[in-house]
Amino acid sequence: MKALIYCRVSTDKDTQVTSLYRQQEELVSAAKKWDLEVHSIICDQASGYDMERPGILDMFERIKNDEIEIILIQDETRLGRGNAKIALLHCLMKEDVKVYNLSQNGELQLSEADSMVLNIISIVEEYQRTLHNLKIKRGMKRAVEKGYRPEKNLRNRGNSDGRERIDVPIEEIIRLRKNKLTFAEIAATLRGFGYDISKATVHRRFQEYTSQSETEIKT
Repeated sequence: MKALIYCRVSTDKDTQVTSLYRQQEELVSAAKKWDLEVHSIICDQASGYDMERPGILDMFERIKNDEIEIILIQDETRLGRGNAKIALLHCLMKEDVKVYNLSQNGELQLSEADSMVLNIISIVEEYQRTLHNLKIKRGMKRAVEKGYRPEKNLRNRGNSDGRERIDVPIEEIIRLRKNKLTFAEIAATLRGFGYDISKATVHRRFQEYTSQSETEIKT
């Protein structure tokens, strides 16, 4: 199985740097014992409470691009502390990546409290996805009831050249706004038709259009 070694110390003091080297050596040795293929080694010198670590960003990039299956750490505090640790464990679970650690001599066994928190997060995310889908369905239904016909109005449906649609037609935002849809409903409706757009972007595009129209009237 393909593994990535992650090491972390909190400062750049000499004693900490020595600990970083020791972590690497011990984890390389453990990988051989567990018959794991070490794809790469990532080291961070930052607080475990900090999510914005270069190594963490590299780790998740390699997980996606290089099909990493296992993360090797000295112990769970090397991955992170407090809320940062929980957030990172949750992200790794979503990527179906296992965590092995030296302190437990194998796969990481979570405490009862950590397991409970991660289960709650998963449940909340599932409800958020359900709510998000319901908002899209409601927005689409309301738009169609008010005469909106996506097959006639939306351009470039299908994208035969395979490119992702980035631009959202302002005329559709204006049309839906005139039909009394909220900005959130407009965003949900357009997402349902394949446009990756947020409520804030819809509002900004509408404001830009309004400001431009007012300027043209004055001139």
